[in-house]
Amino acid sequence: MEVDPDTGAVQLMSYHVVDDVGTVINPLTLKGQIHGGVAQGVGQVLMENVVYDPDSGQLMSASFMDYAMPRADTMCNMEIESNPVPTKRNLLGAKGAGEAGTVGALPVVMIAIMNALAPLGVTELDMPATGENIWRAIRAARSA
Repeated sequence: MEVDPDTGAVQLMSYHVVDDVGTVINPLTLKGQIHGGVAQGVGQVLMENVVYDPDSGQLMSASFMDYAMPRADTMCNMEIESNPVPTKRNLLGAKGAGEAGTVGALPVVMIAIMNALAPLGVTELDMPATGENIWRAIRAARSA
């Protein structure tokens, strides 16, 4: 994780994940599910922001023109490995993998951002960790 202190821009440098999904039936599909889940988690941390008009309650971020999603340039090289421990709950020994990447990505990315910002005096930051929100947090920490 790199954070530009002048702009607040975040760049993921690498991501390594190891999951236990039991018996791996299709390694390629599994990697795709985990990759997509990580992208979803990264998107939630860095850019997802549901905004409502305070007066009318109208959703203001209702289209993809207003609601950011991660793209290929948001992501980094990802190393995905499995540590399969088959379950005894079914004959295949398989476990779910659909949200495996998402669950870990949220705390991992947010903690990495906070670790990068700690030397600058930032002690708290609400999601989404947009460049603007990070920049504001850095400025607030420097003026405190």
